[in-house]
Amino acid sequence: MATDDPASTIAAAAVPRASDPAFQHLLDTYASEINKVVSVWRGFDDDVLEYRPHPKSTTVGGIFTHELLSGRRFFGEFLGLPEPDAAAVVPAPLTVDACVARLAELAAARLPRLAAQEPSWWAAPVAFFDVERPRAWVFWRRVLHTAHHRTQLTVYLRLLDRPVPSIYGPTADVTWSGADPTATIEAARRR
Repeated sequence: MATDDPASTIAAAAVPRASDPAFQHLLDTYASEINKVVSVWRGFDDDVLEYRPHPKSTTVGGIFTHELLSGRRFFGEFLGLPEPDAAAVVPAPLTVDACVARLAELAAARLPRLAAQEPSWWAAPVAFFDVERPRAWVFWRRVLHTAHHRTQLTVYLRLLDRPVPSIYGPTADVTWSGADPTATIEAARRR
């Protein structure tokens, strides 16, 4: 869920209400995931945009670029939302701050468009590469795709010996009183 944390890119109060309350979780999750991506992207600086841990790995800047462009494709081509021309999506010059700002700008424009959609829109099958899937399925696939690349970048942060931000709970770098990770059998047995 989006938060009212002042460091958040999308505050909870800025997330529009879905036309059908049953779909509010999609908007809340999307805003929350954008905030998580931003927290990871901000762990980098412009000096490491060309970093890659292996010759077959994508650079940090390459992942930022891919996320911006593939988000535009998912929301524009597959979901059918109005999106800017692909040539206008990636900032030039490519900097961490410019990429964060562009990600936030694109997400903020998508939220009211997603909020306005009726259940029939979400359920309608659309082309997704070489298959058809319901729009809701494509939306969740986008969220998972972004989570994949966000996780990839947290590994890069660790390899660069930089702090890894909290995403779904504490990390070795970020914890708080009351944080209770489930790392033992005893913790998993609690009810």
